[in-house]
Amino acid sequence: MSKRDELIVKYAADLKDKCGVSADMDLLTKVVIGCGPSIYNADSSTVSGTDEKELATVKNNFLIKKLGLSDGADLDKGIDAVIEKYGRSNRSKYRAVVYYLLAVHFKKESVYK
Repeated sequence: MSKRDELIVKYAADLKDKCGVSADMDLLTKVVIGCGPSIYNADSSTVSGTDEKELATVKNNFLIKKLGLSDGADLDKGIDAVIEKYGRSNRSKYRAVVYYLLAVHFKKESVYK
């Protein structure tokens, strides 16, 4: 099993255990591939739910550029809802899991099809 495959299994377990979501493995795999090399770096593989600068990066680089959403308060609400679902007290929120949840939240799974 490749390192990426191991991470996908770990992310699917996180979705199930921490978010109560049964992952669409095809979508999760495509989200992980879309994250590129960031998933292999300890710092960039996670998202800080309390760092405004990092959340702004998620909003601009993922929601607006990747998913093609328009900037607005609903994006901030969506990010907040995903962070809440993942668990605010959970220190390590994996970037791929957050992106997966955001894609599903905004019904933009088609971006990865």
